[in-house]
Amino acid sequence: MKSVMQPSALRLYSLTKEALSQNEIKQAIDGCRALNTEFPMLFEGWWLAGCIHLHLNKPEAGLISTSRALSIKPNEPSVLIQRIECLSLLGLQQDVLEHLQILAIQECDSAALHEKIAIMLSAEHMHSEAIKHYISALADEPNNSLLHYNLAAAYRFIGDINKCEESLNACLALNYLDAEAQGMRSSLRKQSIEHNHIKELLKAYSDPDIENKAKSGICYALSKEYDDLSEPDKSFGYLTTGADIRRNAMSYDVSADEKIIQQITHTFNKAFFLKDLTGHDSVEPIFIIGLPRTGTTLLERILDSHSSVTSAGELDTFGLEVMALSSAQSGDKNSSALDLIRLSSQLDVSRLGFHYLEKARPMIFEGSHFIDKLPFNFLYAGLIHRALPNAKIINLTRHPLAACWAIYKQQFRDIYPFSYNLTDLGRYYVAYHRLMRHWQSVMPGVIHSIAYEKLVTDTELEVKKVLDFCGLNWESGCLKFHENKAPSTTASATQVRQPVYAQSIDRWRQYGKNLDELSTILIKAGIDVS
Repeated sequence: MKSVMQPSALRLYSLTKEALSQNEIKQAIDGCRALNTEFPMLFEGWWLAGCIHLHLNKPEAGLISTSRALSIKPNEPSVLIQRIECLSLLGLQQDVLEHLQILAIQECDSAALHEKIAIMLSAEHMHSEAIKHYISALADEPNNSLLHYNLAAAYRFIGDINKCEESLNACLALNYLDAEAQGMRSSLRKQSIEHNHIKELLKAYSDPDIENKAKSGICYALSKEYDDLSEPDKSFGYLTTGADIRRNAMSYDVSADEKIIQQITHTFNKAFFLKDLTGHDSVEPIFIIGLPRTGTTLLERILDSHSSVTSAGELDTFGLEVMALSSAQSGDKNSSALDLIRLSSQLDVSRLGFHYLEKARPMIFEGSHFIDKLPFNFLYAGLIHRALPNAKIINLTRHPLAACWAIYKQQFRDIYPFSYNLTDLGRYYVAYHRLMRHWQSVMPGVIHSIAYEKLVTDTELEVKKVLDFCGLNWESGCLKFHENKAPSTTASATQVRQPVYAQSIDRWRQYGKNLDELSTILIKAGIDVS
């Protein structure tokens, strides 16, 4: 990156850079201003200005300094990175994508730059491009286990399971206590008596140097592999150990979520739906809702294989817009969750729909519909319908015990805190179930429910029903969803690369004796678990 500098320029540049590293902002600003005034064609001065502008969270100024730097060194990767960060802060997503396309094909002189570029590309689901930069970074740092892991994750997103496994093996050869890598490797395929990783996992589990969080992850991997080997007692034993470790590290109280769902039910009652409200008339969004691990990703991939549909993935956009507009309306940034729910019922629903569409609509969108597959949008189904009355809402259901079991045995990353304890899980499921019954009562016919069991046993019929509900013509390509090359970033990233299979429908039954307490909670709430 550096050019040959005059001694006076080098001295001023070094002093300014040092001031910035020491957070001596005034000195850094003064030095940078002097540097760019005296040496206006010095690339490093404008690069340094970009660093300062980002440090001060001044993206508009950053665009000016990066423009000057790029006029001296066109397409310099370090400055393109700065510019992309500025554009991202300003919410200029289309410009971000255009600059990423340029950045993706640039040559770099350091592993750190390649890694930075790869991470930025991955964040925008440009995984194939990210892979090239991870490989380049590893050429310089072959013993960097994190690079191997990130490369594996990118391969998994695009469905290259074999290369994913090779990268995980390389990662674990350097650090076999990496629980995330162990868990990902275990999830890639069904393990067998001849080929499994239990010996290595048990060694990691017993390693005196393993930290508690990593030990929990190893437990989930052991549980998965023992389940593959049809050893339910061992599988459940390690699962409960791993889940208990996670749950004990949390301050979560399921009653808080129960109160939130009760407040939603109370606020969005029949009277709310009798109000004369006019939402945005767009027909574009298709919301797939439900609980995690109930087939939401499977249906997403099926619909994404239709020529008129594009998946935007799991978006938290609607909830964020509801919270932002409600907070702005109240003028109180410290409003409680319950207060925000009450305030959200008073929003201008047309404005809410417009704001959502502006931020959720995919940049590359050639069809007539896009999918928002955030399961937790079930909390907002009432507002979604009022804000976007022509949007389609599809709820995935599953046998209550099968759904809870699938959630419990999946280790999530920093979400779904109710999933690490069967009592919490049972209580949350009851609250979810009651809310969905409420939505069906106050919005009859608005939500199309589809059972996971039917989706995997009579796929064509159920898909035709969904397409009809969405106003879409039948396309046989929907049944070839496993050939869809689009990346998947969910816990089901491996499964959706396979044709529909029904083997897991009743797998929970071999754990029936371990689910008695959960079953009792559901039955007492009037939920049929037969």
